[in-house]
Amino acid sequence: MIVELVTIGNELLNGQTTDTNSAWMAQQLNLAGIQVSRINSISDSRESILGILEETEARADVVIMTGGLGPTSDDVTKPVLCEFFNTELVFNTEVLKHIESLLAKKSCKINEYNMKQAEVPESAVILHNEAGTAAGLWFEKNKKIFISLPGVPFEMKGLITKRVIPALNKIFSLPVIHARTIITQGIFEAQLAEQLKDFESELPENISLAYLPSPGIVRLRLVIRGDDLKKLVNDIDMQIQKLQHIIPEYIVGFDDDTFESIICEMLSDRSQTLSVAESCTGGTIASMLTAVHGSSKYFKGGIVAYSNEIKKDQLAIEPSLLDRYGAVSKQVVEDMAINTRLLFNTDFSVAVSGIAGPSGGTDEKPVGTTWISVSCKESTVSSQFRFGDNRDRNIKRASVTALNMLRKMIIEQDIIALKGLGL
Repeated sequence: MIVELVTIGNELLNGQTTDTNSAWMAQQLNLAGIQVSRINSISDSRESILGILEETEARADVVIMTGGLGPTSDDVTKPVLCEFFNTELVFNTEVLKHIESLLAKKSCKINEYNMKQAEVPESAVILHNEAGTAAGLWFEKNKKIFISLPGVPFEMKGLITKRVIPALNKIFSLPVIHARTIITQGIFEAQLAEQLKDFESELPENISLAYLPSPGIVRLRLVIRGDDLKKLVNDIDMQIQKLQHIIPEYIVGFDDDTFESIICEMLSDRSQTLSVAESCTGGTIASMLTAVHGSSKYFKGGIVAYSNEIKKDQLAIEPSLLDRYGAVSKQVVEDMAINTRLLFNTDFSVAVSGIAGPSGGTDEKPVGTTWISVSCKESTVSSQFRFGDNRDRNIKRASVTALNMLRKMIIEQDIIALKGLGL
C-alpha cells in the first residue's frame, strides 16, 4: 500500500506555521503498520489542489489531506474536491446538528459561515468530527482512497485515530507493529551511537533502531514488525534489558516519560518537596514542573534571580562571593540552591546560573558555561557544563540536565536510607 500525505495552506509555505500535522500523521500511521511514501505541502489554490490530486492518484493507493475545510473565503478545498470527483456540495442536516450542538456548548449563535460548513460533497462519506465543525471526507475513485481532514491539529488527530486508521485497517492487511522509546540524558548522539555499535549490529532483522536527538536528550526508538504481538513485545523487552546493561547510567525513562513527569512521580510518592532558583533558564524549570498535573503536591515555588541584585536581596547571596567568583560559579550556585531550600523549607532544591548567550561570554567563561546545583539536607552537589553557543538549546539543556541531577540525588538518598535500615 502506497500512502501519501498532503498538507494545504499558504501559511505552511511562507513560514508562518510549522507543518506538525504530517509528522504526527506519519508517526501514527507507521505505528499502525502503514508506511508513508511521500509528504507534500501545497498552497490554498484551485490549481495546486487539483494538481496534487492528479499526481497522487497516479502514484498512491491512499491520499490523506489536511487543511482548507473551514468556512472562510480562503478555504477552497471542498469546491475543488467537488470538481475533481465530479460531484457537488449539498446541505447535510446531521453535520448541521453537530455544529449547532458544539456552538451551543460555547454559548455561540450559528451564523452563515457555520451554516456553510454543513455543506459537504455529495459523493463523500462523512467522517464525524467530534472535536470541531469541519467534517472529515472520504472519497474513492479508480480503486484509490482520498481522505480530506481539517487542518486544526487536535481535530485532525481525533479523526486519524478514531476514524481513519480503524477504517484502513479493515480494508488492508496490515502488519503488527510494536514500538518502545528509551529516553537518555547526559550523552551526545554520536557518543551514544559509538557505545551501541555492537548492540545495533546484533539486532534482529525485524527490529529497527532510530536515534531521535533534542536539546539535552536523545531518544532511542525501537520498532519491531511481525505477526504475533505477544512475541513482539517480549522481543523488544529483551532488547531493552540489553540496553539497561550497556548504558544504565544514561537511561532516565521510557516512552512518554518526561523529566518533569518523572520528578513529579518520584517526589509525590515520597511526600517530598522541591523549590528552584533560576538565573539563565529564566523560569523554564518551574514552567516544566508546573505543566504536570499534580505538581502542587511537591513543588512549592521558585525565584527567577536573573540579576545580581535579586540574588543578593532575595536569595541572600553574599556580595563578596559575586564580586570574587562571579554569578556563574560553583560558590554562587551552591549558595543559591542551599538558600532557596531553606527559604522555601523544601526537601530538595535546584539552582542554575549560566551564560545562555549569544553574548556575555569570556575566554574563561564562554557562552554556554553553566553551573547547576542540587541540594538536600544531607548534601549539595554541583557541576559545570559547557552547552554550546545557541541560547534556546542552552536553556533547554540546562533545564533537563538540572532535573536529571535532581533525579539522581533522589535515588541516591533512597539508597542511603535503605543502607541505614540495613537493607
